[in-house]
Amino acid sequence: MTEEKFSYFVGLDIGTKAVRCVVGELANDAQTPNILAATSAPNSGMRKGNVAHVDEVAQAVIAAITEAERVSGRELKSATVNVNGSHVEGINSKGVIAISSPDREISHEDRLRVEEAATIVQLPANKDIIQVFAKNYRLDGQDNIKNPVGMHGVRLEVDTHILLASTPALKSLEQVLDRAELGAAHRTVSSLAAAEAVLDRKQKDSGVAVVDIGAATTNVVVIEDGEVEHIAVIPMGGNHITNDLAIGLKTDLDVADLIKVKHASLSKAASGEGSFVKSGEEIRFDREMMRIITEARVEEILEYVDREFKKIHRSRKLPGGIVLVGGSAKLPGLVDLTKDVLQLPARVGKWNYIPRVVDDIDETVFAPAVGLMMLDMLLGPPQSGMFDELPTGIVQSVSSSLNSILRRFKRR
Repeated sequence: MTEEKFSYFVGLDIGTKAVRCVVGELANDAQTPNILAATSAPNSGMRKGNVAHVDEVAQAVIAAITEAERVSGRELKSATVNVNGSHVEGINSKGVIAISSPDREISHEDRLRVEEAATIVQLPANKDIIQVFAKNYRLDGQDNIKNPVGMHGVRLEVDTHILLASTPALKSLEQVLDRAELGAAHRTVSSLAAAEAVLDRKQKDSGVAVVDIGAATTNVVVIEDGEVEHIAVIPMGGNHITNDLAIGLKTDLDVADLIKVKHASLSKAASGEGSFVKSGEEIRFDREMMRIITEARVEEILEYVDREFKKIHRSRKLPGGIVLVGGSAKLPGLVDLTKDVLQLPARVGKWNYIPRVVDDIDETVFAPAVGLMMLDMLLGPPQSGMFDELPTGIVQSVSSSLNSILRRFKRR
């Protein structure tokens, strides 16, 4: 009888309000891991998606990891983690090389060389490369080549999208993980991780955007033809809705947050007076005013999302529509408002296809952490070197760039 073998993988979503950890286990030849643990710990050390208090964030990470170890029965030494904040940006770059082999046949080494040539760019001050996405190749003027290996030519070019993050922010994140005694296998942004969990191949090919509305930021990624086309982080999220409600309803932040979480709605049917009891005191609020305040802020966030689409000429031109994830994605009426503002199909992201051992996991909130766990599995252990923090992103797509980058950095 063959002994069953298991491998486990870890995703760590360090958010502004909470740190979430997901542990998945893959048995034998299974294609999708079982989720063994999905834990959460409150986080008060972040500001606008960035680490503001290293010790507080480290304690939140330790709490989430410790509980995940208890539930899963596994010792966690490393994880694939997210990088957040408005400092994250994507830039386009091109790489060009000459083919020097006698027969002019494109080899794997040529493909790796042209991809590396694309990373030789003048970076903005205090920015580091954390991801590189090869989108398409050109060979002697022939465009839209997905895999040039085996073709013949003289001049090979590649278009890439390079993801940058603030060097100080990355250092702070590194300090957090060091204090938590946890290694970073790979780093990526929340929206890319969520895309791994909630998108299928058809959506990735047709053109789709994942919008992750977190507490302090909204992460956006646009994917088309299986490739990452655009990445952006908008410095607005659920906390801004809470702040608006506190001002508009003339109440304190704790009460405003309870109103948002338990009673806020974008439905025009919301009217009359609402109430709830907090610490023995009855709190009353006007439902119509609550809806107007919430709708104004959400519309603003969605308008900023549309600005990002316009930068790449995809406003109202994504057949796969919008997939919403994150804590604020559960807001009643958000899907309909998104359809109206962006004039695109919209839905809340789900990952029902991933089996789980634990129950009661909020699919909307845990989508980024689950995606990070999936990337931890698909990308494998990092290798040392200057590019050892460059995961490939949407790794389940048929993108040929994935295979080359996996070969380049010797992932398994």
